[in-house]
Amino acid sequence: MKTRQMRMSRGELANQTGVNSETIRYYEKIALMPNPARSAGGHRLYGQPHLKRLSFIRRSRELGFTLQEIRELLQLVDGGDYTCAEVRDRTVVHLDDVSRKIRDLQKMQRTLKSMASKCDGGLVPDCPIVDALFTACIS
Repeated sequence: MKTRQMRMSRGELANQTGVNSETIRYYEKIALMPNPARSAGGHRLYGQPHLKRLSFIRRSRELGFTLQEIRELLQLVDGGDYTCAEVRDRTVVHLDDVSRKIRDLQKMQRTLKSMASKCDGGLVPDCPIVDALFTACIS
């Protein structure tokens, strides 16, 4: 006996994954998502594999992976010939990049706090923040 396969519209897929319908269309256009089957009337019909793949993409984006990094991870998975070590190595590279960005953001935060602390918020155009922004560019 054949099991009935789940079929849903792009809107239903968007609702189930929390991914915007236009984003799904874009992922199809750039070949991150496979083209779905079509109904007799030409409507796209998405199934469980689409749901699973889109969830993978969404979660990867939430974790800051670029579309190219996601493409590379999916190519490993799609080929079926990957090791956990390969995926871990790519994840560690991404983690190093995220850690660097956090350090950069913390440095920006300290600088902005310092600049803001020197400003009394007065009603005159003489502002130490503007002064600091202009002098930061002078070598």
